[in-house]
Amino acid sequence: MTVKELDQVVVRFSGDSGDGMQLAGNIFSTVSATVGNSISTFPDYPADIRAPQGSLTGVSGFQVHIGAGKVYTPGDQCDVLVAMNAAALKTQLKYAKKDATIIIDTDAFKKADLEKAAFQTEDPLAELGVDPDRVIACPLTQMVKDALADSGMDAKAVLKCRNMFALGLVCWLFSRDLEIAFNYLRDKFAKKPELAEANIKVIQAGYDYGHNTHSSAMNVYRIESKQKEPGRYMDITGNKATAYGFIAAAEKAGLKLYLGSYPITPATDVLHELSKHKSLGVTTVQCEDEIAGCSSAVGASFAGALAVTSTSGPGICLKSEAMNLAVIMELPLVVLDVQRGGPATGLPTKSEQTDLLQVLFGRNGESPMPVIAATSPVDCFDAAFQASKMALEHMTPVVLLTDAFVANGSAAFKLPNLAEYPAINPPYVPEELKGKWTPYMRAENGTRYWAVLLGSSRS
Repeated sequence: MTVKELDQVVVRFSGDSGDGMQLAGNIFSTVSATVGNSISTFPDYPADIRAPQGSLTGVSGFQVHIGAGKVYTPGDQCDVLVAMNAAALKTQLKYAKKDATIIIDTDAFKKADLEKAAFQTEDPLAELGVDPDRVIACPLTQMVKDALADSGMDAKAVLKCRNMFALGLVCWLFSRDLEIAFNYLRDKFAKKPELAEANIKVIQAGYDYGHNTHSSAMNVYRIESKQKEPGRYMDITGNKATAYGFIAAAEKAGLKLYLGSYPITPATDVLHELSKHKSLGVTTVQCEDEIAGCSSAVGASFAGALAVTSTSGPGICLKSEAMNLAVIMELPLVVLDVQRGGPATGLPTKSEQTDLLQVLFGRNGESPMPVIAATSPVDCFDAAFQASKMALEHMTPVVLLTDAFVANGSAAFKLPNLAEYPAINPPYVPEELKGKWTPYMRAENGTRYWAVLLGSSRS
């Protein structure tokens, strides 16, 4: 066994939708970000709502790119592939480099599993042309059962811990500090400490397996951060960063934040996140359709709130009439469009940047509005803040474009100092015009004044 220094590495976790690949990937990302590595992640969900277990169409993936220096994408091909079953190996091998280390659960490669995955032989490695010397094949399921034999958990609950064994093994491969993962689980399952401890035990078992097993495929890797900027960091997704950016803008402007939205993948997480922050003056309304979501936001803007409406591709055309209303009324409004692939209802779990021409020109009449696009999960915070500032100070609707790739991906986010962000000064009707103001009067920069009742929506 040797220890190799690396500048960057890409790891891909893959398995059935119920195998917990997203959680394992998120924990590994958090552990890596906590020790100072730069990260970029992307979860790859299947299009099927709930495909049959072990089927090719039901494979879920999570890819994380870790770097000693700055990384900008989740990477193209992975250096380590975790395949929890035969279907995962068959569908995800194309994302692995030729010399990638592959971790498989041999208990999920039985004859029935191979048939479900449409293998023609009982030797999947040879059939796919995989060098067995690059494969770490372990009876992962059985080892999890052995580790939790005295836990009192039922068989179904035990099997849900398989992802933690794979996580422990990957943590060993990259010399990760398990205490960070343990603390993550204790926080996540604070109300179910017995569940947290069971998962912790399985992570440790996976780590110990790697430590005690001698395999030609096993080298230990170390990725030391070259640039460490002091500060508090968190692993954040693009959608969460977008939500926080809106909250920060409302705080800076001294306004309440209103979100009128209709649930649609992959934008729904913004609605979910903002609904948690009523204590910060955030109001969220899940409307009956896209038109109502945008129209209610126009009403909230008229009343003096920082108004936001969120959607994905198919919803942006439905909102166009209400967006036009905000243009002609010269009201501040932020329209968040988390783009997804395809025309019509499209592909909810796939990413494509398909809406630029629509948000620029897809409305009747002369109705121009600024369009801002976020470049990364972390950039979503600044993009949301700037879109809000532009809307509030220039009394115009603003479109904020992200996409499924950016919104679902995550990166290490240094918590910002809000005092360093620019002030947001909406053009309220000045004191000397009160009683004489008309809707067509202009401020010095040509912006319409914003007439709101004091105390109506301002905090």
